[in-house]
Amino acid sequence: MKRYATYDPPEYLEWTPAPDLVEAYERTVMDDGERAAIIAEMDQARLSALYRDLLLTRLHDIGLKRWVRQGVLSKAWLGTGEEAVTVGSVSALDRKRDVVCPMIRNAGACHMMGMPMADLFRAYLATADSPSGGRDLHAGDTSVGVIQPISHMGTSVTVMAGVALAFKQRGEDRVAMTWVGDGATRTAACHEGMNFAAVQDVPVVFVIQNNQVALGTRFDQHGVGDIAHWPDMYGIPSWSADGNNLLDMFAATTLAVRRCREGDGPAVVLAETFRMGGHATHDEGEARATFPAEMFEVWGRRDPVGLFEEFLKSWGISEVQLASIEKEAAALVDTAAEEALASRQDLPNPEQALYSGFSDGDRLSTLLRRPV
Repeated sequence: MKRYATYDPPEYLEWTPAPDLVEAYERTVMDDGERAAIIAEMDQARLSALYRDLLLTRLHDIGLKRWVRQGVLSKAWLGTGEEAVTVGSVSALDRKRDVVCPMIRNAGACHMMGMPMADLFRAYLATADSPSGGRDLHAGDTSVGVIQPISHMGTSVTVMAGVALAFKQRGEDRVAMTWVGDGATRTAACHEGMNFAAVQDVPVVFVIQNNQVALGTRFDQHGVGDIAHWPDMYGIPSWSADGNNLLDMFAATTLAVRRCREGDGPAVVLAETFRMGGHATHDEGEARATFPAEMFEVWGRRDPVGLFEEFLKSWGISEVQLASIEKEAAALVDTAAEEALASRQDLPNPEQALYSGFSDGDRLSTLLRRPV
């Protein structure tokens, strides 16, 4: 894909495929019988659709970063370098019936589930026609199976365990999915949610997205031991995956989702990846100071977009076809951004910040309304 000198990490600007990484990309999946069988069933149309979603996810983040540089936004939270985690896992779901609760770094899940791309941009602008009516930059729409996240990491684990319990109690063939970062695995909510899901044996997939850092704290500073053993504490089966390998993520998550559909309870996918920027756009310099430059170089060579392009070409999809898909994706994102900017004239009514039944009265009003 086109590289953007103003917005891409420097490691991506002159990206060229390393032969050993290209070979390992396919071998990672094909050396595993179950995963290889899943990938073997994919035709060029399905692979091209995955590529389109991967590009849309990257280009959406580039659009946000462009706004930051232009002064439209003060900052944005991006998933640069982690796109394959989101795209691969959502692709394993039945998007007509399953439900997700993404982190803000998994924004690609929103458009993949059916939310208009323009709404993802509007969420940042807090316009009256944004998904939350101007209340919050976190985006969701339950009509297409996206539960709006909040900034408190780890809480989505308990929420989605509850959603999965509802599926089980109602006898619905549906799966819940959420993502949790390596840092958020240290929270009480994450522990409680995973334990609850295991005890209740509910159909939920937890994707542990280990991007090596919790806000500004390196993985080796906020925990000890091998995170691959994490699910064992709860008796939950898990599948490890290369989070920069879209096919590995898709195959591993497909196996996890299959377990849930068969009524065998929760599953975990452990995705190893790396955040190629700051916690948000405002602290990219701090992020560069947190890790040695060699780490950015190593992970930069494993760009999930570039490596997937090399795989697609080896499977018969031409550069002309790839360029056509990219042109379409870029046009879609540009149009969505323009539509969102046009919405800025539609400012929300200040009363939109109020929640009926919760924003009335004094500071104790909500406590007085408690059922017990």
